[in-house]
Amino acid sequence: MTTVAETRAKSLLYLDNVSVSFDGFKALNALSFVVEPGELRAIIGPNGAGKTTMMDIITGKTRPDSGTVLFEDTIDLTKRDEADIAQLGIGRKFQKPTVFESHSVWDNLELALNRSRGVFATLFYTLTAEDRARIEEILETIRLTHRRDELAANLSHGQKQWLEIGMLLAQEPKLLLVDEPVAGMTDAETAETAILLRDIAKTRSVVVVEHDMGFIRDLGVKVTCLAEGSVLAEGSIDFVSSDPKVIENYLGR
Repeated sequence: MTTVAETRAKSLLYLDNVSVSFDGFKALNALSFVVEPGELRAIIGPNGAGKTTMMDIITGKTRPDSGTVLFEDTIDLTKRDEADIAQLGIGRKFQKPTVFESHSVWDNLELALNRSRGVFATLFYTLTAEDRARIEEILETIRLTHRRDELAANLSHGQKQWLEIGMLLAQEPKLLLVDEPVAGMTDAETAETAILLRDIAKTRSVVVVEHDMGFIRDLGVKVTCLAEGSVLAEGSIDFVSSDPKVIENYLGR
């Protein structure tokens, strides 16, 4: 049997017994959750299950009332602020894409490159060959090489989502948290997004929160179902979706 200590030794993200209440409502209730390095994980659950609160706690937006939240085994995320946590290598993509619409696709990625320079230094900065190669690589990953010189405003909704994922990749995160990436996408874009996220997960860990069960099935990864602030079931999509508790709490709605 694997002990907690052994689990922690190889975890990228480790939540143990995490609880938080807002005005008496328990948003997370003794939630325990582990993500390994290089893992792609899907999270499902009804509204109010605690999915957003969990992401808020991982990124430092919310502090838990109790429990342990560790990154790379030793870093206590509950003692870090949001900016610190982003610097550690945790990137978060919200549901609504926020790209610079009046800038080109290329410029959006250039603005996002991981640089600790101030505004003044950025104004007078010329891209290195390494930076250019990195942007080219990201463009290829997010399927936008052919749109590189177009304004972000002209992209479809799905392509804007991909561009925002690319902007996060430019910051070299070790862990990417992605919230409902395929909401509002066409079927073709949804299928492509599953492939895209699997590609990204070859080099970093990705946690995807999503309601679209067809998309989750396409991802073909371990699924965690949350309900009332804790883990209801965990395993393959077939295993989770045949669990009576999951059907009653989530799929039956």
